[in-house]
Amino acid sequence: MSTLLPDNFETVSPTDTDARLALESSRILASRKLGKKTGVRIRLGDDDPSEGVVVPTSAVRLFLHLLVEMSQGHAVTLIPTHAELTTQQAADLLNVSRPYVVKLLDEGKIPSRLVGKYRRVRFDDLMAFKKKDDQARSEILDQLAQEAQELGLGY
Repeated sequence: MSTLLPDNFETVSPTDTDARLALESSRILASRKLGKKTGVRIRLGDDDPSEGVVVPTSAVRLFLHLLVEMSQGHAVTLIPTHAELTTQQAADLLNVSRPYVVKLLDEGKIPSRLVGKYRRVRFDDLMAFKKKDDQARSEILDQLAQEAQELGLGY
């Protein structure tokens, strides 16, 4: 079942202090060997050393990626892959206009569904389109660079 992503989904933009703390934390976490463990115990407080929670190792790896991004000053948003986006949210994620996204939907380049009169785009479908589009753009740029070198244009 799909979940509609709320209009106010949270994006965390790290402060300089957050970035420094994320850098320190990510280095410590990265030094831990997680191996093939299914879970990792994390202590939540300093008061009771026995207090803690076991979380899936995959969640710890995801958390490490989040910390690395924050340490570089990047804003981070966690979006479930099954979440459905509005056309405006899809446009914002692709950094394009909403009418352009609607055109892509009309052309069938990105799957969507209608909910009443509104279109919804699954996040994973949007990311699959982005990956394919980025790859095609990269191949064209490589081809242009190769042609420029063959013509002696100094690239």
